[in-house]
Order: sequence, then structure tokens, then C-alpha cells
Amino acid sequence: MVRRQLVAGLAMTIVMTVLTGILYPLAVTGASQVLFSHRADGSFVTSGGKVVGSALIGQNFKDPKYFWPRPSAAGSDGYDGLASGGSNLGPSNPKLLDAVKDRIAAYRHANVLRDDEFVPVDAVTASASGLDPDISVANATAQAPRVAQARHLDRTKVSALIQSHIRGRAWGILGEKTVNVLDLNLALDGVSTPG
Repeated sequence: MVRRQLVAGLAMTIVMTVLTGILYPLAVTGASQVLFSHRADGSFVTSGGKVVGSALIGQNFKDPKYFWPRPSAAGSDGYDGLASGGSNLGPSNPKLLDAVKDRIAAYRHANVLRDDEFVPVDAVTASASGLDPDISVANATAQAPRVAQARHLDRTKVSALIQSHIRGRAWGILGEKTVNVLDLNLALDGVSTPG
């Protein structure tokens, strides 16, 4: 009786391992390659024939000529895909409150905003993953004057570029409209500066 139960258990283990460990992953991988190949491969973004990033993973841009992403708590320097995650600091944690105050001051200084001007929330708080590739339209709009000045471009040209890169809400109802930072910065690189 025990031997019969062991054989049945072993057979079931082998069958389930083949089904869930081999056949199911192959089926899902095959279906994703057929239906969503660009996304399944990582949504890589190319420029000049070289992969420069992914549309799904944020990167750190520090140069004033570029739009800046959300702050990142992923890794010691941020934007580390191997250390994806939030800071896990609650809204009443003094460390988070101090960090947000410092980020607000730095954002206002970098973008030449008055002390009473609105600073978008996503400009001073990290996302849950720390790798959010998008920023809000308000965040992009607040950065536009700095980017235009650093690139010697007309502000309306930079604003038009932002408008042309706005993505709608997920399924038309979830979240807010966003702008992908990498796509916007690549488009900026394609704009010629006045001679």
C-alpha cells in the first residue's frame, strides 16, 4: 500500500513538473512572442541602431538639457533594475518627509520656480518600483523652461514636443496622462537648435 502511494506520488510529481515547469512556460513564452513580441522582449528603445534603454524602465538623466524622471529608491544610486523597490518609508516617517522637503527645494531651484509655485508630486516622490519610466504632464511642463533654456530652444517648441508625447490613461480611465521620459528626451535630441 505504501509503495503504491509512493509510485502515485512520484508519477504525479513528474507529470506536474513537466506540465508546470516545461510545457506551461513554453506555451506562455510562445504566445507572448506571437502576440506581443516587442513587449515580451523588453520594449527596447533604439537610437542610431543602438539599444539605449527600455520604454518600461526608468533611467537617470541629470543633465539640465534633458527631462528628469521621478526620484528612485532602487539601489544605492537609484535606477538599479536589480534592486527594484520603494523606500518602504511611511507618510509620517521623518526620513521621508525630510527627503521630500529636500527634493522640493532642489526641484524649485533647478527649474527656477518660486517658493509658492506648485511642485508635482511625482517630481519629489519615488514610485513603488523605483524604475517608473513616465512622469506626469505637470512634471514635464514644469521642467520645460529649464530644458528650453539649456538647449537654446523656444519654449513653445519644447511644450509642443511634450504635447506630442502625452500618453493617455491606462484603459482610458486608470491613472493620469503621462510622458515617457526616454522617448521625450530622444525626441529632444532630434530637434535642431537655432543657428
